[in-house]
Amino acid sequence: MKVLHCIHSVNPAGGGPIEFIRQIAELHKRRGTRIELASLDSPDSPWVKDFPCKVHALGPSFLGYGFSLRWIHWLRKNHKNYDIIVVNGIWQYSSFGTWLALRDSQTPYVVFSHGMLDPWFKEAYPLKHLKKCLYWPFAEYWTLKDAAAVLFTSEEERILARQSFPIFECNEIVVGYGAASPPSDIEELKGKFREYFPELKNKRVLLFLGRIHEKKGCDLLIKAFSYVLNAEKQWHLLMAGPAVETYLVQLKDLQTKLGLNERITWSGMVAGDVKWAALCSAEALVLPSHQENFGVVVAEALACGTPVMISNKVNIWREVKSADAGLVGSDTESGVEEMLSTWLALSQDKKANKSENAKRCFEDYFDVNDAFKRLMDLFHKLIEDRQLTRR
Repeated sequence: MKVLHCIHSVNPAGGGPIEFIRQIAELHKRRGTRIELASLDSPDSPWVKDFPCKVHALGPSFLGYGFSLRWIHWLRKNHKNYDIIVVNGIWQYSSFGTWLALRDSQTPYVVFSHGMLDPWFKEAYPLKHLKKCLYWPFAEYWTLKDAAAVLFTSEEERILARQSFPIFECNEIVVGYGAASPPSDIEELKGKFREYFPELKNKRVLLFLGRIHEKKGCDLLIKAFSYVLNAEKQWHLLMAGPAVETYLVQLKDLQTKLGLNERITWSGMVAGDVKWAALCSAEALVLPSHQENFGVVVAEALACGTPVMISNKVNIWREVKSADAGLVGSDTESGVEEMLSTWLALSQDKKANKSENAKRCFEDYFDVNDAFKRLMDLFHKLIEDRQLTRR
């Protein structure tokens, strides 16, 4: 089988979608499946050269939408070289342009919406949603309707996706999602963490890992940290991830206002061993997002045996709660405060239990090998169905 993933950019700052593709690329190679990517990056972008499988960089594209004349031309010429095409994300030309190129072809394509149909965006950005409503019936509605399947990472995401637009018609399939296990030597990673972040030696670290963006609830975490843990000087907050610069300025102003300049470390984006070292060394991962269709970093933390504190807007919160692999609260300041206070009051034995439960939760629900198998089984079925319709 030969699979093409279409995505706006392979820049690792894009977070979960490109990280998942990176992880399953290795699994594709092990099983003899060929995987390639098409993106709207410029061919000379450093992340194109560094990506572990072939990337057809069809940019440079124009504006944030990513329009490129090369996209349709290349797909129309080359789609027959692939058994199935996977569109990652919507609202950019990498999705609509793929529909334009493939709508009269026999090559099946599927769409991962990656949470981009969540009604939270409608409430948080009403003007942007109005623009999307005008665009929807002429573009993304058809992109989803004509797809062989629209794939969701959880049942929660699938249900929420129906609530954003008045007309919604597609073949909905929940396939789950997953994350890779950490490198085998956890203790070695913890030693490396002290090398990467010497100022955190002997500190009890709470970790935020992800894009520094308003939808992630970073401001809630900083306020709750100040309220609950300001007097507990051994605690430190590590904020790791690429930032929206204007929002980062607001957060640093808030940090100064609350007297937390010596209590928060901003690391920027972390990857590889640095990322795994942070996940393995933190006492807990905190992700109080207002919207999160899956949360790859949550699964990665669980794989490390690191308990998580997440909001009930992270769509895998039910699995975390049922496994007792951490704490779940509301995406409000009081909700985050309650989680931190509860964690502070837990005995060491109960924290150790949650750590063991975290590992089991990962193995039961979020191992990337299981997610990959489900995805490949679906691809085989969709390809067979398409071949039958041709006869």
